Amino acid sequence: MSTDATFSTGADHDAYGVTRRVVVGDGVNGSTEYGVLEVDDKKTRQPVQQSLWSILDQYEFLIAPLIFTALSFFTRLYKIGLSPIVTWDEAHFGKFGSHYLKREFYFDVHPPLGKMLVGLSGYLAGYNGSFEFKSGETYPPEINYTFMRVFNATFGALCVPLAYYTARELNLRRPAVWLVTLMVLFENSYATISRFILLDSMLLFFTFTTVLCWARFHKLQKESFSPEWWLWLVLSGVSIGCVCSVKWVGLFCTALVGLYTIEDLWRKFGDLAMPKVELAEHVVARVIGLIAVPTVVYMLSFWMHFAILESTGPGDAQMSSLFQANLKGTQVGKDSPLEIAYGSKATIKNMGYGGGLLHSHVQTYPEGSTQQQVTCYHHKDANNDWFFYPNRSEPIFDPEAADPLRFVGDRHVIRLIHAQTGRNLHSHTISAPVTKADYEVSCYGNTTIGDEKDHWQVEVVRDVASSDRSKLRTLTTAFRLKHPVLGCYLRAGNVNLPQWGFKQIEVTCVKENRARDVYTWWNVESHVNEKHGIVPPGDPGSYKSPFFRDFIHLNVAMMTSNNALVPDPDKQDDLASQFWQWPLLHVGLRMCGWDDHIVKYFLLGNPIVYWGSTASLGMLVALVGWYVVRWQRGYQELRQREIDQIHYAGLYPLLGWLLHYVPFIAMARVTYVHHYYPALYFAILTLGFVVDHLTRPLPRNVTWVFYSLLYALVVAVFVVFRHISFGMTGPASQYAHLKWLKSWRVVN
Repeated sequence: MSTDATFSTGADHDAYGVTRRVVVGDGVNGSTEYGVLEVDDKKTRQPVQQSLWSILDQYEFLIAPLIFTALSFFTRLYKIGLSPIVTWDEAHFGKFGSHYLKREFYFDVHPPLGKMLVGLSGYLAGYNGSFEFKSGETYPPEINYTFMRVFNATFGALCVPLAYYTARELNLRRPAVWLVTLMVLFENSYATISRFILLDSMLLFFTFTTVLCWARFHKLQKESFSPEWWLWLVLSGVSIGCVCSVKWVGLFCTALVGLYTIEDLWRKFGDLAMPKVELAEHVVARVIGLIAVPTVVYMLSFWMHFAILESTGPGDAQMSSLFQANLKGTQVGKDSPLEIAYGSKATIKNMGYGGGLLHSHVQTYPEGSTQQQVTCYHHKDANNDWFFYPNRSEPIFDPEAADPLRFVGDRHVIRLIHAQTGRNLHSHTISAPVTKADYEVSCYGNTTIGDEKDHWQVEVVRDVASSDRSKLRTLTTAFRLKHPVLGCYLRAGNVNLPQWGFKQIEVTCVKENRARDVYTWWNVESHVNEKHGIVPPGDPGSYKSPFFRDFIHLNVAMMTSNNALVPDPDKQDDLASQFWQWPLLHVGLRMCGWDDHIVKYFLLGNPIVYWGSTASLGMLVALVGWYVVRWQRGYQELRQREIDQIHYAGLYPLLGWLLHYVPFIAMARVTYVHHYYPALYFAILTLGFVVDHLTRPLPRNVTWVFYSLLYALVVAVFVVFRHISFGMTGPASQYAHLKWLKSWRVVN
């Protein structure tokens, strides 16, 4: 192996023709090692005119990325407005952007940063948020959808120079730097997915910035606490916060930097020459840069999310009642009487993070009691309405009687009657359908038929407006419902029922009495009572919901909904794919209809990039295994610098690939080909390292010929498959030559 490797600048040590002398020393295993020292010939040296090539070589670090970036913008922007229809997930993310422009609160399983940027693109394009973004619908003339796509494509285009500088920071030689850059530039899937109003280009952009910042920060380890060291540490934290604020997949990138940080601090901990104060400073610096900064960025995106979405919208029910009550135009708590009385019809909200509304419907449990299901539901409909009735030991309650109002308060034993079906909220000693340790909760009987297992005792936990517990109040009173016969408490955690329960949240009766378990806390969100006409309504806007609680609440709701995105065995999803298919490029994805008159896009990668990067993963493992075996046999052919290069430029990209790929093996949710795209970048970096490492012993001319063939192959295959990225017009049959594998549904 070469003992004097040329690194990312690509320049030979003697490239400038300076007279040098050779110093001979002892190398590894008795080999001769050469060092090169410049002769101090400043006084005798004649000025030399630099040639054009030497100037290009000297400024390659500026010229090359500019050329690559220009090509990147071309591949991402060429014919970007060709298709005038809402394509694939533009139906989702375009609509979310519309909510920001209309300032309507909505709910989605992804963090808000990427969608706020989509909203910003609409704002800059002069869009007012009125379009519904229905899939396959043609954009109206007043929407500058091309500008919105260009805005998104810019993030994808900028990934190319980021890849270039990352490869340089990983100490790859110039040919390998160019190879990595060209593979990102001419990767068809990256070029395709960047052309639409989606989150993926932003996710990739912040993934690339995080890796670049990490690589640069690592390179500055010998300059700890310098201004530049602090800059790249903080930028790493900002990038981590941004990538996590676009999609939670960014947590895998966070894990990569976290594992590196743990290893780095562990090495410093073992350095006995390092003062303990300095070690503590390193720990504090990383806590600030890699924990505090990302957390602030992530929370700031939600603060902006709440600040912008100030009006009621389709996602209200995911949030707490107090949060909803403070939205403009809300009906939550509006004109609702303050105190709850017997005969009141109310909606009851679970106060746990991500909690929904107490709900029932005519469908029954398929096992257990087979009685009517009780769930928690995040959408508002009539099946969320319940009547407050006295218990069966009291005289029969007649809501039409002219009796004086009786208010519900602490320690009262009541019944809850489902308004739509007339059945009682009920529990018994049958195990819950999913959480077997808890009791099942169902609806049973009616206002006259039933038993004492229909009873629930009210236990007031707190009231943000009053210390008087004699009455339940709309919005402000948190209470628990205890089953007096079984001694259990009504609870709605974050467990989703199977498909027979419509993926709604399971409601159980939990045996343990954990007073601080907020998933056993409930509040009345809104209610009506015909006899309350003389009682003035409460003022829901008087009570604010704390930001931190809203932040936690929304994140748990996102997690719960994300966990519910599992494949439906009763439905066939032609777009979904399995994890094993991605590295092999076994499948692609049709992004729109396949009629002859539609501009068609097929989400498929560059076969050379995919298959080459996947092969490099195994090659790296074999390479490391080879060196480990050789080392065990007593061969010491690697210097520490070369070991470090394998460690940080080879193994860490491999680790990044594993972190972004392996979780999808265990993930139960439905998956698609674009879920592999962050992992693909780390596979490309791995390929760059493997090729760089294996070609170092080759002569310079042979190396460049080999790399030139790789460059040509990557570019040529991209050109062959260009239509799947730029748009396929006319009959799909004319693109049959692109169907290299039977599983690629390029043609019918």
